Amino acid sequence: MVTIKDIAEMASVSRSTVSRVLNNSGYVSDDARKRVEEVIEKTGYVPSRYAKSLRTKKTKVIGVILPTIQTETPSRVVTGLGKELSKHGYQILLANTNHNKEKELEYLDLLMRQVDGIVLIATNTKPELMQKINEISLPIVLIGQEAEGVMCVTYDDYHVARELTAFLIEKGHKRIGFIGVDESDRAVGYLRKKGFFDEMMAHHLAIEEAWIQKAVFDIDSGYTAMENMIKCCSKRPTAIVAVTDRLAIGAISYLKQQGFNVPKDMAFIGIGASELSQYVDPSLTTVDYKNEKAGEEAARQILARIRSEKYQEKIVLDYRLIIRDSV
Repeated sequence: MVTIKDIAEMASVSRSTVSRVLNNSGYVSDDARKRVEEVIEKTGYVPSRYAKSLRTKKTKVIGVILPTIQTETPSRVVTGLGKELSKHGYQILLANTNHNKEKELEYLDLLMRQVDGIVLIATNTKPELMQKINEISLPIVLIGQEAEGVMCVTYDDYHVARELTAFLIEKGHKRIGFIGVDESDRAVGYLRKKGFFDEMMAHHLAIEEAWIQKAVFDIDSGYTAMENMIKCCSKRPTAIVAVTDRLAIGAISYLKQQGFNVPKDMAFIGIGASELSQYVDPSLTTVDYKNEKAGEEAARQILARIRSEKYQEKIVLDYRLIIRDSV
């Protein structure tokens, strides 16, 4: 294996000169630089990333902690991150928590010793998580959640939920149900639910307790939530706001199995613009959160922090309502 020492001997220069050429730092005469570059090209020498990281204290790696690899949102975010980071010679190290909040803390501890910065696709902002983040000296960006004093790329969950509810009301629906998730997830669980409730109250519309169902982030849970809603109330809603596409798709599946017609008997709106949403029958009205753009923005901000350049502490992305056949 060719080493810096070998390159120096073959080019008749010192090892420090080779190092300056490789790192493009410090003065090197044109003649010496040319000899070093010719030897590097001839030997095909590639610097060790690990050795370079020991010298520069930079790994050129960004850690990414995500809640799941089974849904499209994290994969789109990671695609955006990778696209932007690769332009600057950075790689990604992924850590999947499977929605385990303890794993978030463990991975923060693990990654802080291996990377130049961390992107957390967050599902909560609990005090223990925020405390851990504040203890870490590395640049950290949250995606999907907002927290004081932490860089974040977020979505306007509250106003999205209000707009979706208003859209259903404009279509003539007055009995509207809601399928959400646990409110420990402030963005998806709390803000989307609050937006729904506030818009219903603004129109003085009643909300039946049985029409509000709590689920988790999968299609089966949406199916079960809809089953519970139908079985426990005699008066059914005519429309449903689901906080994710997967929950909406699961709920629609249950209704169709029971012989209901969607959207004639019950209309649906989801959030996420998943690929499946356009192919289910009926195609699902949903919101595109532009997740890939979120990844790109997070990458730009964390690189700016690493380079001690100007950065934005909070970015709220826009969104797009996609009207399809489920309403």
